[in-house]
Amino acid sequence: MKKVYLVGAGPGDPGLLTLKGREALSIADVVLYDNLANPELLRFAPAHAKHIYVGKKKSHHTLTQDEICALLVEQGKEGKCVVRLKGGDPFIFGRGGEEAEALADAGIPFEVVPGVTTPLGIAAYCGVPLTHREHTSAVTFVTGHNVESIDWDRIGHVETLVLFMGLTHVRDIANELIAKGKHPDTPAMAVRWATRADQQTVVSTLAGIASDAAHLKPPVTFVIGEVVQLRDKLDWFGKLPLFGQRIVVTRARDQASEFTAQLRALGADVAEFPVIATVAPADPSVIDAAVARLETYDWLIFTSVNGVRFFLERLDASPYDLRGLRARICAIGPATARAIEALHLKVDLVPKEYVAESLVEAFSAHALGGKRILLPRAAVARDVVPVELGKRGATVDVVEAYRTIVPQDAAELVATTFARKPDWITFTSSSTVKNFLAIAGPRVLEGVKVASIGPVTSDTARMHGLQVAVEASRHTMDGLLEAILQPTPLPTRVR
Repeated sequence: MKKVYLVGAGPGDPGLLTLKGREALSIADVVLYDNLANPELLRFAPAHAKHIYVGKKKSHHTLTQDEICALLVEQGKEGKCVVRLKGGDPFIFGRGGEEAEALADAGIPFEVVPGVTTPLGIAAYCGVPLTHREHTSAVTFVTGHNVESIDWDRIGHVETLVLFMGLTHVRDIANELIAKGKHPDTPAMAVRWATRADQQTVVSTLAGIASDAAHLKPPVTFVIGEVVQLRDKLDWFGKLPLFGQRIVVTRARDQASEFTAQLRALGADVAEFPVIATVAPADPSVIDAAVARLETYDWLIFTSVNGVRFFLERLDASPYDLRGLRARICAIGPATARAIEALHLKVDLVPKEYVAESLVEAFSAHALGGKRILLPRAAVARDVVPVELGKRGATVDVVEAYRTIVPQDAAELVATTFARKPDWITFTSSSTVKNFLAIAGPRVLEGVKVASIGPVTSDTARMHGLQVAVEASRHTMDGLLEAILQPTPLPTRVR
């Protein structure tokens, strides 16, 4: 039976979504999400799901709470699986109770999926435990919308106070707390976008927090109490090596996830801006013909994971299988080798460096006269390998295994990706450089450091007027990450 799910999206880090919340999103027909829910979570919904932004941000035209409740009821009555994705937890200052009541009154079946509420995210990601045996045994959550409605005689004496949505009234609230006996020097902290890589934290005192946090914009949550003193000691998140750095990843979306996860684990704010997508060849007849004569080849060379993937797709579509393969196998690098080994095939040759010139050099110990070599690769690629191996007597059949194209939605990402100036942009091939510049132009990269996966990509970047800040010494994604973490000056390259 389909129902409406009120799902807590957590405080910001998409990894803090619960498993049950992700399961609800995976079956959604409609997702209603607000400004506090990380939009990255929408990728867990099916492709057919409709996304409806319901806001709660003053600078945007959004729905009122009554309109949101009415929309939930309307979508629920249509028999759709509806997920209402709410920042934090639905039942802790999330107005989930009102939405649940509206659904109950309308007879719409619903389920509430709890989420990690913002104070718990702040506690974990700012190193400020809300309770501590030596500092506090009680914590109170308060909303700062209506200062006059709060019993400050009672609240003023709590050991740890968490203030939601209090940025506008924090000065009045601080004055009330001080008037009721709280010491002006009580440690206080303001946190914006808790648990996200762009998290901002201001540590002050109760008397000074209003002035010190005045530059912040919503959403901001305040923590007041002695436990704030523990932040310097326990702040693991802010000490991550890439914390606060915004990094643009231009790799194809289906290949970027592992690299993106590594960057985020190190504290980076990652913006995926895929400027290439890999698709099957427009005419597969050439590679199909090569598959049909697979047993005639002495060597099979793969220069990318994509080459392996699309070659296997054509093999699977043919009447043949891997039993026809008698060739030895060369992989340009470890990632490509792992893709081959996942098929329970052995890799016979991997060059020392993961570029075409090194691959050619790796064949120097092998007699190639009269040998037949199959090279399935991208439609557009450098000819170093087939030309040089052909000079050594080999017959090299170069077949188009896949094409790289510009994703249709790439241009739409420019405004959101560069709304906040990135610190880095990563390029993993010459195609990513060319496509990015065709989509976004060079001006958006003013003041942005360029990280390149290798010399060929670097040369392409320089050819287009870009200054390369770092280049991977190992021409892999791990090498690219190492270059960002430990940038060293590039040697002057003689052209």
